[in-house]
Amino acid sequence: MAEPPGAPHRTTGSTLLHPLSGLLGIPLDQINFVACQLFALLAAFWFRIYLGPSHASSAVRHAFATLFGIYFAVFCFGWYSIHLFVLVMMNYGIMNMASIPNIHRYSFVVAMGYLTLCHISRIYIFHYGILTTDFSGPLMIITQKITTLACQLHDGIGRQAEELTAEQNRLAVKTRPSLLEYLSYLLNFMSIIAGPCSNYKDYIAFIEGRHVHMKLLEVNWKQKGYDRLPDPSPTGAVMYKLCITLVSLILFLTLTKNFPMAYIIDNEFLDKTPFLSRLGYLYVVTQAAKPKYYFAWTLADAVNNAAGYGFSGVDERGTFRWDLLSNLNIWNIETATSFKMYIENWNIQTAAWLKRVCYDRAPWYPTALTFVLSALWHGIYPGYYFTFLTGILITLAARTVRNSCRHYFLSTVPLKIAYDVVTWVVTQLAVCYTVAPFVMLAVEPTIKFYKSMYFHMHILSILALLVLRIRPQALSIRKPQNQAMQNSVKSKDK
Repeated sequence: MAEPPGAPHRTTGSTLLHPLSGLLGIPLDQINFVACQLFALLAAFWFRIYLGPSHASSAVRHAFATLFGIYFAVFCFGWYSIHLFVLVMMNYGIMNMASIPNIHRYSFVVAMGYLTLCHISRIYIFHYGILTTDFSGPLMIITQKITTLACQLHDGIGRQAEELTAEQNRLAVKTRPSLLEYLSYLLNFMSIIAGPCSNYKDYIAFIEGRHVHMKLLEVNWKQKGYDRLPDPSPTGAVMYKLCITLVSLILFLTLTKNFPMAYIIDNEFLDKTPFLSRLGYLYVVTQAAKPKYYFAWTLADAVNNAAGYGFSGVDERGTFRWDLLSNLNIWNIETATSFKMYIENWNIQTAAWLKRVCYDRAPWYPTALTFVLSALWHGIYPGYYFTFLTGILITLAARTVRNSCRHYFLSTVPLKIAYDVVTWVVTQLAVCYTVAPFVMLAVEPTIKFYKSMYFHMHILSILALLVLRIRPQALSIRKPQNQAMQNSVKSKDK
């Protein structure tokens, strides 16, 4: 959507960098966002070196992370940052006063309800996204963290170990956090602006200096010739991610503005361009829309790594991995040969949140309910619901086609290569078709777009579901865990 005159300098936060915004011709809210994240990167290095667990107590580390996070929120969003603090304190009251059997329900309703009210207000305040970054982004991350903590607290205190999956057992929180721990988890400077959401136990282990040690103990280092545990440094991972961030920024500044999504529904373009050419351009404009997400999420990941947070262990080649908090895998996204593979590698931490608070707990239709929650969490713009409802249909159709057809193409290498090429093309075009309304936001351009595409993906998906056999588990009511899994979890707990 075109920005009105003067929009490049509009912001809800500080105007200190107004001259830089005017010089570069970049909206002030984006300048503030990048400035805060770069300052957070420097602060993260300082935090790891001078306020590491061996130099400062957990209380000092919590306090520093919280105070800097609050400052960044106020700098970027001004008085609108009050929404963050109101939601945080409301749910702290719920966490301490609500009964454990209901703590996750109350926290979920209040957090999602408050977020939804703020999403509604944004339509009247910002008019379909004039501001590219506003307080709703941090509010969405805080909502994820609040509901994650509430569910994990419910698992740790209100449920028996045999009722939990292995992951739920590992992440269960056994005691209510103190106010300082709670504020630090939700408002720390490493994740308040752009996330990602992390698990409470992982964050506390990081603050207390146990984070890396716990992951290293999973490997037998004596067999590898080490006398003691190694001391992995995040510097290499940070530098690598900063390179990706720089490339993404260059692509954003050059490609994104030159290939606007709105052009795909321009009347002149539709009249003069054949259908196959329109499909090709749809792929191009979707690719051009990605760099801003690659930039924001990779930079956020680098900030956490610079602070020493995000170590995930050692891979099969013995390489230290710093992807515990990574929000995307660019290679897997761009080479995805299935809708499922694409989704699993895009906005990874949000997908993990949806799985933990919805999919794993939904008593029926988990796939559909998860897509609906994802749409509600993103906001109330109609385009979001077109995207996620279309996503449900395409996900079920893709699963059905894969289960019915894939095994016929695994007998020879040429057949497998041909299958991968075809599924890559179909997957990429299906994603472009699905996410276009997410960018367009409003009903009218979305309907116009789908009409220009002849609703072909909707029609093909419905035909696939009608012609091919639907696997029962795709739509069935969730069954309780089997006894073998329960016994396995119980034995691990002992």
